[in-house]
This record gives sequence, structure tokens and C-alpha cells, in this order.
Amino acid sequence: MGALAPPAAFAGTRPDSVQQGLNALVRSDGLPAALASVQDHPGRSRTYTAGVGDLATGAKVPVDGQVRIGSNTKTFTAVVVLQLVGEGKIGLDTSIDTYLPGLVRGEEIDGRNITVRQLLQHTSGLPNYTEKSDLQLRHYEPRELVDIALRYKADFEPGKRWAYSNTNYVLAGLIIEKVTRRTVAEEMDRRIIKPIGLRHTYFPASGDSTLREPHPHGYERESAGAPLRDITDMDPSWAWTAGQVISTNSDLNRFFSALLGGRLLPRAQLAQMRTTVPAAPLGSGAEYGLGLVSRPLSCRAGLYWGHGGSIPGYETRGGATDDGRAVNVAVTIQPNDKATMGRVEDVVDTALCR
Repeated sequence: MGALAPPAAFAGTRPDSVQQGLNALVRSDGLPAALASVQDHPGRSRTYTAGVGDLATGAKVPVDGQVRIGSNTKTFTAVVVLQLVGEGKIGLDTSIDTYLPGLVRGEEIDGRNITVRQLLQHTSGLPNYTEKSDLQLRHYEPRELVDIALRYKADFEPGKRWAYSNTNYVLAGLIIEKVTRRTVAEEMDRRIIKPIGLRHTYFPASGDSTLREPHPHGYERESAGAPLRDITDMDPSWAWTAGQVISTNSDLNRFFSALLGGRLLPRAQLAQMRTTVPAAPLGSGAEYGLGLVSRPLSCRAGLYWGHGGSIPGYETRGGATDDGRAVNVAVTIQPNDKATMGRVEDVVDTALCR
């Protein structure tokens, strides 16, 4: 438990508010471990840990350890799609049936009436397959996931509402592979991961159930009061381009900073990504763009941009501001109540506001 020794720029006599927040998540909320990386405006950074990395052995939490980043993957997927838009290979307002002819058909569902923009924005009306089926932690092909969703009636007419659906991003991944004739893993690696130097980030290969580098173990509790179960190793294919990527807090800071700084997208596509619609289910004041979420800050009349991710064993929250600050926080269990989740998000707000 504890943090790295602070560089001189961060040294001070008061207890660090970020470390205090992580300690409270472990001590008061009962989370096994919490990790954070804070990037200051000039690019200075500090990394924090609290709790235990492996409950079976009592091992420490690895500093800036790898975690499953869940739905932060959606931002990576959206960046690849928008790069292809900039290259003239995909049209944002083109129907998805253009790229996946005949694939998306169901009760009140027709891919000819759903656009690529509506997938990335979660305004397609497509049912969320993760809410419609009791998925097993086994290997799934992407089209199996789509087929699960298509067993159900559309949630609403395309473009009429906002509702979060992992199905949207599985379809976005299929479009990437259809257009590029390469795997999503290859496209993310050559378009995002290598160009901006994400040394600890990757899209797991089929059947890869482990984390490659030092990492805290992830846990889940099957019911209230049940013992914690180690769920670190699992096949994440059920999440695919909606949630499969593995990374670190520091790499996520680098990613969101590079994105907002215009290093990953042309100006026109970044502006489209940052054009938002209200997304109240994600929290007070949250708005959703194209794979990017804006959230208000408590300390100034501003906001930060990120996404967040939930996947068995891990929860991540964070993002970056336009002035160059970035924070990401990870905990090693999915909080099962809104109050705990709110305290995780409070650590992000505290770090960005101090």
C-alpha cells in the first residue's frame, strides 16, 4: 500500500488527497485494490496504489499495473472508425448495411436505417446483448454477439433516443474489419498504440485469457456477503471491440491526452467526436459524443473527456482536460452500488481539480 515517492514538484506537507481517496476506497468501501495515475498540466505525472494486489498471496499492488479497461475500448474503436472516415473509407451518415449488407435485421431492426454515427453515438436503438443474455465466460465470435441482440425487438427508432448498447461497438468493429480487411487488433496497433507509444496497451488475441505484464488481480462477488472470487484470467471475447483492451492508467492518460491534442484524428473528425448528446444514465451532466464522454468538473466551469469501463474484475474511470491534465483510476472489483462508484469518480474529480 502507498505511493511512489513524489517528485519535488508534488512534495508538500499535507496528506495527498488522491492517496487519501484511494485509501478510503480500500478501507471504507472494501475494494481489494485501487490504482491511479495523475498527469499534471506540464506533463509531470505521479502514480498511486492502495490495497493488496493478490489476496491469496498478499502481494503488493504493482505500480501502474495492467488492468482490463472495459468500455474505454470503445474510444479506441471509435478513433479507428473516425480515422477511416477521414480517409474517405467510411461515411459517418452512411447506413451500416452498406458495409455489412443484410447482417442487421430483426424485429423493427433494419441496418439500412441505422447509420455509422448512430452506432458510435448510441442512438441506434439496437438492443444491448450484454443485458439480454446471461453470457458465459467462454469464447464468442463477434457475430454470435450480434445474433444475441437481434433476437430482441429494437429499443427505439434510430436517432430518436440515447441508450447505451455494447452491440453498437461490436458492429463498429465488424465494419472496421470489413473495410480494412485486417483484424481490429492490427488496426488499433498500427493506428493508435504504436504511433503514440502506448507500451503497455494491447487488444488480446483470440483465446488469450491472461494479462501480459504485472497486474493486480481482479475479483468479483457473486452475491452480497459472498466471498471474493479471483476472476483475473478469463476470455474477454464476449466484450470484443466494446470492451476487450488491456492497458494501464498511465497509458490511458497518454491516449486521451493525445486524442484531445489532435494527434490521432484530423480536426474535422475530432470535432465530430466531441459533438455530444445528453447521456443522463452515465451521471449528472454527462454527455456522449462518438465514443467519448464529457463530464463536468466540480472546481471550475469546465469538463473533462474520457469514457470509463466496467468488466468483471476491474472498473476504470478518468479522462483528460483540454489544458493537458489527465487522470485515470482503476479498482479491482466492479462496485455494486452507486455510492461507491461515485467515490471512485470523486477521486478523478479531486485529482483534476487540485
